[in-house]
Amino acid sequence: MALSDADVQKQIKHMMAFIEQEANEKAEEIDAKAEEEFNIEKGRLVQQQRLKIMEYYEKKEKQVELQKKIQSSNMLNQARLKVLKVREDHVASVLDECRRRLGDITRDPASYGTILSALITQGLLQLMEANVTIRGRQNDAQLIQNILPSAVEAYKNTCGKNVVVTLDTEHFLPADSTGGIDLITHSGRIKISNTLESRLELIAQQLIPEIRNALFGRNINRKFTD
Repeated sequence: MALSDADVQKQIKHMMAFIEQEANEKAEEIDAKAEEEFNIEKGRLVQQQRLKIMEYYEKKEKQVELQKKIQSSNMLNQARLKVLKVREDHVASVLDECRRRLGDITRDPASYGTILSALITQGLLQLMEANVTIRGRQNDAQLIQNILPSAVEAYKNTCGKNVVVTLDTEHFLPADSTGGIDLITHSGRIKISNTLESRLELIAQQLIPEIRNALFGRNINRKFTD
């Protein structure tokens, strides 16, 4: 049976409506898939950037923490150095006070003469030479001359040897020194300094650890005391 033009047109419209519906559904499917892929890619990029930002600030945080530790260590070291400097200055002031008091000893001729005699005898025993020159302060010349025989006698009694000791009357120890004597061999090659300052320095080097302990207490972190 032949279709009329109206039936043909109706089928064509029906087919076009079906095709259009299929196209719309396909377009919606493509849009939905594109939206899903967009959201996935967006999420991936956002997460990637978030990780980069976290890594950046974590690195910065570590750098800041390291800088803080370095700065704290430097400040701590500076503080320790300042404490050590103050302590060493205090020890030095104690030694300066000792040097000042050494000058008081020379004001008592009897006590000072005894000390000079012992220093001369000790120096002679160190040198063990037949001829020795002694040099002292100019204002001590007479005192040295007076006690020289007893010092030489003490030397002879100790070692059983003779010695000729000459007081240098041309060269003297500095007038501002605290006192004592230098002993020089006849050849001039060997000199022993038995001045009060040199004796103090020798004793100070041995006693500085004890001086520190007396002033500041024992340092539990110090392994050595020299």
